[in-house]
Amino acid sequence: MMRVLFGLVLALLVAVPALFDIALAITTTAASQPPVLAFAAGVILWPRIARRVRGWLR
Repeated sequence: MMRVLFGLVLALLVAVPALFDIALAITTTAASQPPVLAFAAGVILWPRIARRVRGWLR
């Protein structure tokens, strides 16, 4: 399901170049904010962090 959704979003961005420019501007602005980067890193790395801490508690 996620592959289909990703494909639809990608097709929409390619079909309408103005949307691609808007998405690129929003992504660039968000990526330049340290709290946004910290939040994204936490979301991406959370499963690994949780497994490691669980290993310490055993």
